[in-house]
Amino acid sequence: MEMQLNAIWMTLAAILVIFMQGGFILLESGSTRMKNAGHVAGKTIFTFGICTLVFWAVGWGLIYGGSGNAFIGWGDFFIDPYGQFDGATPLGTSFLFQLAFAGISLTIAWGGFAERGKLAAYLIFSVLFTALVYPIIAHWIWGGGWLSEHGKQDFAGSTVVHLTGAMAALAATILLKPRIGKFNKDGSANEIHGHNQVFTALGVLILWVGWFGFNAGSTLEVGDGFFGYVAFNTQLAAGAGAIAALLIAWAVSGKADVPTMLNGALAGLVAITASCAFVTPWASVVIGIIAGIIVVYSMKMFEKLKIDDPIYALSVHGVAGVWGTISTGFFATDTLASVGKKGLFYGGGFEQLGVQIMGVVTSGLFAFVVSFAILYVMKKTIGLRVTEEQEIIGLDLSEHGSYGYPEQMKNSGGSQSV
Repeated sequence: MEMQLNAIWMTLAAILVIFMQGGFILLESGSTRMKNAGHVAGKTIFTFGICTLVFWAVGWGLIYGGSGNAFIGWGDFFIDPYGQFDGATPLGTSFLFQLAFAGISLTIAWGGFAERGKLAAYLIFSVLFTALVYPIIAHWIWGGGWLSEHGKQDFAGSTVVHLTGAMAALAATILLKPRIGKFNKDGSANEIHGHNQVFTALGVLILWVGWFGFNAGSTLEVGDGFFGYVAFNTQLAAGAGAIAALLIAWAVSGKADVPTMLNGALAGLVAITASCAFVTPWASVVIGIIAGIIVVYSMKMFEKLKIDDPIYALSVHGVAGVWGTISTGFFATDTLASVGKKGLFYGGGFEQLGVQIMGVVTSGLFAFVVSFAILYVMKKTIGLRVTEEQEIIGLDLSEHGSYGYPEQMKNSGGSQSV
């Protein structure tokens, strides 16, 4: 009976995480301009399809293949789960759950391409990221690799999923350079507003709900109901992140900025992803509050550095992912630390904190360097960015031949602010 319940729970969790792609569609399309909305939605489905086939062919095997070593897994390529079980969970269900995580990391990476990346670049980078970047880091931490041997704590993927995707996004936005009109000659930045805050808010809510599959699903079993505790901590951090970001933005600018609040909620979710099973509720609130605060200043920092991050992937998933991973080195308790050791505030000294920092640095550098190398070669061969004319027209029309909002765009003469 327990095996059947685990299978049902894991399948439900996988569905919740896959449905987070719908949240990203609304979040990213709402955060960008109307002339690119159809493109944002379409490429999400397109790239998740590519991710599915590549993860089936090689991604799973490079993470969990039994003939690998501390650096890389090897074996179980093109897996056929019929009749096979992974512990108490059917192999097919385990595959779907892990595929959903790989798909989220890839979607995060696309934040660096927003409103100026070629569709062909999405195709090629989807294949290479899913085959050469994500599986290596996932193996290091979740597949029995060298970081797991050191006791690296990352329960549901603040590093594996979020930081990995964010570092790929950083490589992309550096090579693509800012969108037309984002920065003036004197270095000052112009606001390029998304076209639909309602879509953005609904997207965040869908992601918030999907996160219960992300975090609580990572218990991998029904067991004694511990997944409920993980979900509880997840909710506390998300709420704390939203409120902290809103209050900071309100205090600094005098306006209760909605996009900042939404990014605060996401930052809280990203941060608690690593630690949700290792910390107490009060620590979850603290982790969420700090994530909500740092995301506000991180967004400003990247803008001052003239790094154009339309979806704020670098701040929400990168900086908050770093904080969330490091936070277990402070807050992990001796009774909850099923992986690694207790944190600094519980008498564990600096040992676990050091492991967490080492994991962040090595994983982040690997994701950035490999992604940058792949994208640099692509830039010098097929090119990464659409032409200036195509960018001004919008990717809906230039890449797909039709607008996501055909009536509105035609009524406006097909023009929209650059």
